[in-house]
Amino acid sequence: MQTQLNWDMERIFKGGSDSEELSQFIGGIRDTISEAKKLIGDWPADQANAQMTELIEFLNKRQTAYDNLSEASTFSRGILSANVNDSKAAKRVNELSRLGSEMSDVETLFMKKLKAVPDDQWNELIAHEELKQSAFNLDEKREKGKKLLSEKEERIIQQLSLDGLEGFGNVYQSLVNSIRVPFKKDGELTTLSAGQAANTLSGDPDPAVRESLLDNWELTWHAKAPLFADTLNHLAGFRLQTYELRGEDHFLDPALEYNRLKKDTLDMMWDTITENKPKVVGFLNRKAKLMDKDKLNWADVTAPISLGDIEPKTYSFEEAQSFVVDHFASFSQEMKELAETAFEQNWVEAEDRDGKRPGAYCSNLPKSGESRVFMTFSGSANNVSTLAHELGHAYHSHVMRDLPHLNRRYAMNVAETASTFCEMVISSATVDAAESIEEKIALLDSKISRAAVMFMNIHSRYLFETRFYEQRQRGLLDEKELSQLMEDAQKEAFQHSLDTYHPMFWASKLHFHITGVPFYNFPYTFGFLFSLGIYSHAKNQESAFEDDYRELLRDTASMTTEDLAEKHLNVDLTQPDFWQAAIDEVLSDIDEYMTLTDAYI
Repeated sequence: MQTQLNWDMERIFKGGSDSEELSQFIGGIRDTISEAKKLIGDWPADQANAQMTELIEFLNKRQTAYDNLSEASTFSRGILSANVNDSKAAKRVNELSRLGSEMSDVETLFMKKLKAVPDDQWNELIAHEELKQSAFNLDEKREKGKKLLSEKEERIIQQLSLDGLEGFGNVYQSLVNSIRVPFKKDGELTTLSAGQAANTLSGDPDPAVRESLLDNWELTWHAKAPLFADTLNHLAGFRLQTYELRGEDHFLDPALEYNRLKKDTLDMMWDTITENKPKVVGFLNRKAKLMDKDKLNWADVTAPISLGDIEPKTYSFEEAQSFVVDHFASFSQEMKELAETAFEQNWVEAEDRDGKRPGAYCSNLPKSGESRVFMTFSGSANNVSTLAHELGHAYHSHVMRDLPHLNRRYAMNVAETASTFCEMVISSATVDAAESIEEKIALLDSKISRAAVMFMNIHSRYLFETRFYEQRQRGLLDEKELSQLMEDAQKEAFQHSLDTYHPMFWASKLHFHITGVPFYNFPYTFGFLFSLGIYSHAKNQESAFEDDYRELLRDTASMTTEDLAEKHLNVDLTQPDFWQAAIDEVLSDIDEYMTLTDAYI
């Protein structure tokens, strides 16, 4: 098991942000991109089938460029995540972003070349033995190529994005790095970084501590509200102008296209959730009574509860590792072995310290055949679930390593499938392993609270972001308007069940400011429910579901989401049945929770 709380980055490139090895590797990436650009530039699309060898040579070079970019970017962003004050790492990240922009130029040229292939040659081209596995992805690229502007215009957009879209994303991160939240506990006053404060806000068992910290948290973000409003407005403005230039009909269309998802499917998911919210509100109200409150506040939703003499269970990092490995083994030997490898080779950055960025993520190292997990581990059951969640991402990457690069580019909604599935395995295991009624209530509470976040919190993000983009099309919004939009969305999504909300959430939540993916919200709820549906399906299988599950994950980048569900689960995502079956898993937990807690109110 991993005996230290820090990841091993030296095995990738020696020397951290000063790495000479990394410098040479980046130089190689630059050369590979130039070679790829020449190959696709010289490829005659009107003679596509006659020049098949040249196309395959380009695709191999393209794959090398993307894999090496991912390797260097995972390393550099990881170094910066672990120490937000490492200015050399920040420069590395910027350098690699510029190389990514150059690769985007190659991708634009590639898509335009595919668009130029005559229709009568296209089907023959994608039926070629070395291309047919990626036929869906090539079709997708060709269709996207039809929406692009000229190569010169697309290059201008890419170049401007470095100091526009990406620039404002970097400004946001710099602002977050400067956040210091006043915190007083046991009479001692100190300050917490954004990541430390977020962990304490959701995990401290003392309601008074959470309430006090929530006030300071809100005020700290509010102090820089005009600056955060600038970043959000300009990120959205850049996107909206780009969409207009490309003739996109609606600002949500690029996010749906990226997620390979129909609007009917997304609407059905939210509609089915909304129909079932009253029972979730009942859970929130019961949790409030168990805390001797009339209503929960924003920070209470995911906070732990304790009844009787039971205190919220805490884990050492070693205990968390063992728990994850043992319960992964109950479902999949391959998942268990992947987790063991991750711990034995120190893939995880877990130390709870100042100077780290907030949040958690998993990033792939395709050249090394590894992944790296970033989080801040403070010992809570939620931390154990987060560890399992991120290792789920690593498992997803692991089962797809032998596929062509085109077939590994899965979208965010299905990217959350394996991660949430692993989280579900762990959370269900903790409930089943409870040694008393009080402990079981606490663990059920944690499990249901995460579902409440998916149904309520993330719905509020979707409502806010949709309404923000609608209004941003007409002009800038100031910090007061943004906070009002946010609070209104939270009240609607939570059905007015809380007594305190978080109006500055639009500033404190990184997901609104991420530059790579628009609408970085609904995919989490989709992935959560899709995983619940798969988990429910797996429990009802007479034979082991491991191999079927593995094949589903391998297909996540090779078809639409609707086709993926139909092929592997035989369900129609545009109808309510699948969503209701998934939600019923949560409702069953709520029923048990309400029964068990009757004696404590």
